Amino acid sequence: MKKVLTLSFFLLSVMIMQAQDSNNSFTLKQAVDYALTNQQNVKNALLDEKIAQRKVDELIGVGTPQITGSADFNKFIELPTSFIPGEFFGGKSGEYLGVKFGQPYTSSAGISASQLLFDGSYMVGLQATRTYRELSKKATAQTKTETAVNVSKAYYGALVSDARLEIIQANIDRVTKLYSDTKALNQNGLVEKIDVDRIELSLNNLKVEKEKITRFKDLSYALLKFQMGFDPHQLINLADKLDESVLQNVVMTDSVDANKRPEFALATIQRKLQELDLKRYKSTYYPSLIAFGSASYNASRNEFNFFDTQYKWYPTVVAGLKLSIPIWDGLQKQAKISQASLALEKVNNSISLLKNSFALEYESAKSNYENSLSSLKTVKKNQELAAEISRVSKIKYDNGVGSSLELVDAESSVKEADANYFNTLYDAIISIIELQKTLGTTGY
Repeated sequence: MKKVLTLSFFLLSVMIMQAQDSNNSFTLKQAVDYALTNQQNVKNALLDEKIAQRKVDELIGVGTPQITGSADFNKFIELPTSFIPGEFFGGKSGEYLGVKFGQPYTSSAGISASQLLFDGSYMVGLQATRTYRELSKKATAQTKTETAVNVSKAYYGALVSDARLEIIQANIDRVTKLYSDTKALNQNGLVEKIDVDRIELSLNNLKVEKEKITRFKDLSYALLKFQMGFDPHQLINLADKLDESVLQNVVMTDSVDANKRPEFALATIQRKLQELDLKRYKSTYYPSLIAFGSASYNASRNEFNFFDTQYKWYPTVVAGLKLSIPIWDGLQKQAKISQASLALEKVNNSISLLKNSFALEYESAKSNYENSLSSLKTVKKNQELAAEISRVSKIKYDNGVGSSLELVDAESSVKEADANYFNTLYDAIISIIELQKTLGTTGY
């Protein structure tokens, strides 16, 4: 019974681990989608959208009725003294008598309200609210694009490290067998000890290289988790495989459509906001009109008996309009208008520069892509040649017509050719990602 329970527990553990592995297995698209939900920069961008909406609500609230309630209580330790001409009380002309008026306890309670009827800068601010919301959304779109690009680069980096580790392990297995065979031949007196040492040296170099690649793989996966916003302590599996097919079907164009770039959309909205800012300063020359009103009750007592209903509270009600007309401010408004106009000119210059940079980025990405494809063909051919040389060298060595030195050199060439191939393949994939980014066709 104990063995059955142990076996059941083991099978349950395996099933849980398999389920976890399945949940943590991502294709490139799934990895990007996960990042667009969980990556901290994206989360902050979405929070910025909500903050922008709250700021819009705050601005809109300025134009709604503002209502305030108030209440106060005062206890005069000493009543204020007023001075009255003494002649009122039969005194001499020019003399003043100090008299205290009032009662020691006073209290009031009331409510006041105001309503903005017209203000030019507020009207412009309302026009800017839609643009401000759009700005935050475009900023989020740009953050998502950058996140997708970063995740894609990290994902392919992890795939390359996986492939390199598989290749180096295959080389180790092959050289390990060669070392075992050569050692047996040496024990039978058919080869020299130096032949065994050379192959052992090659095997040790491969093992050192494997350790480096393993550490690089760990770093690649850590970077991918970071870019995805994934728990760094959780295991993650990659469902896609490294394939040269990703290099195909790349659409090239003669020019870049700036409207597809999130940076351009963001800059365009910033220009619109700058235009509205200029309009806001100009609107400060217009008058503003506010309606207001208040109602209050006041009471004065010799004793603290404000809640005694037999004593009266005295009402005060007022309503009115306040018109403010700017007349002269020492040319402050004109200076602000001039500053806003110059800032708008700077924004226009920046947008022109941005367009030119798009064209340069595209030409650079296009050149890198074409160079990478050309280099990939060469290193792939070298990889095939190195494998063939290694195969022939092994046959010659087995037949006693080749040296161990020649065989070790061939194995080193295979290792170098494999490393060059994967490095160049990664560069080619990255060049495509950059090309898609410059064209605004990343899909995010």
